[in-house]
Amino acid sequence: MTQRVLRPTGMGFLLLDSHPDGCARVVDEMITEAGPPASDRAAAEQAGPRTLVLGCSSGYGLAAAVAGIYRHGASVIGLCFERPATARRSATGGWYRTGALAARAGARFRPVSGDCFDPAVRAAVLDQAAAAFGQIDVLIYSVAAPRRTDPVTGEIYQSAVKPIGAGYRARNLAFPDGRPPELREAELEPADPAEITSTVKVMGGEDWASWVTDLAGRGMLAPGFRTVALTYLGSELTAPVYRHGTIGRAKDHLESTAGELTSGVLAGSGATAVTSVNCAAVTQSSLAIPGISLYLSLLHQVAGDRMESEVRQSVRLWDHLTGRSPAVADDQGRLRLDDWELDPAVQARLRELWTAPDGAVLAQLTDPGWFRERLLRLYGFGVSGVDYDQATEVDLAWPA
Repeated sequence: MTQRVLRPTGMGFLLLDSHPDGCARVVDEMITEAGPPASDRAAAEQAGPRTLVLGCSSGYGLAAAVAGIYRHGASVIGLCFERPATARRSATGGWYRTGALAARAGARFRPVSGDCFDPAVRAAVLDQAAAAFGQIDVLIYSVAAPRRTDPVTGEIYQSAVKPIGAGYRARNLAFPDGRPPELREAELEPADPAEITSTVKVMGGEDWASWVTDLAGRGMLAPGFRTVALTYLGSELTAPVYRHGTIGRAKDHLESTAGELTSGVLAGSGATAVTSVNCAAVTQSSLAIPGISLYLSLLHQVAGDRMESEVRQSVRLWDHLTGRSPAVADDQGRLRLDDWELDPAVQARLRELWTAPDGAVLAQLTDPGWFRERLLRLYGFGVSGVDYDQATEVDLAWPA
């Protein structure tokens, strides 16, 4: 037993500890948000889709697991790669969130901690899925990783968030201790060819294709099997460092993989592979995007109540997957759930704020602490109903 009083200490957007009680409360709030109306409750309590969620411990992957379980009665095996508590630090927020969801969902959520890029881990997860479900109805791919080891060559690839062709200056909203938020500028050098290739290897569709191919090879694709990889298109304001940069190349590869899977290994089975373009959100992975703190703060201000959480986006995705309310697809076959973010009126107002001088941007921010509050919640801090002055048990076991 290891009890500690935990504080949100760290550097920049990276905190050293996560709070287990706060992380559990966040999961409770997500469950409440995802829960169906009374008229749909009986259907949600029945056996639903047999599902694999890859990247299930945070952001859209966690939201997809919650929405599937509590909105449509899905049974989920979730894979993530999280770190337990050590002598010096608490476990990661993902470790605690995954444990909280397992405790609440019971047999409908079976989490596994391991590297999704490792063929041995993939084989073990599919063995478990075969024993538990027989076949899989839905595979949701929501993986954002900093590195990947090639299973054949052993080479380690590192992802990079950089522009291509020309440098880029990004303004970030920073939160110095004890002082009001301020803007800080960072200049990014363009990526070299090796960095582009490495980012595609980590963040592209190669691993997604391996999972689907192995499922097909084992005869585990249920009739009407659907698989969706979560992606992001984003605004033209962030395009130089995101969609037109290294990550954009990886997303292009991910999206082309959907078509290759549907016309290849899934052909003739009635199964489909698509990508879902979701909206910007404060997540562990989005924090790596230069300028995202400013962009999201301004988006929150402009969009207001139209801004959808990861759970609300995931409810819309599951409504599509179950045929309740099909999502709109674009001319490339991508599901478009980013309609409110890319609304022309929203983007026009964002452009006005985005290009204003530093002083004007800060003066027009009506809720400058919003991003910091959302950041803290990723680590279980600043959550209503948690007494942060009390010691809490940090050495929690992985769910059996």
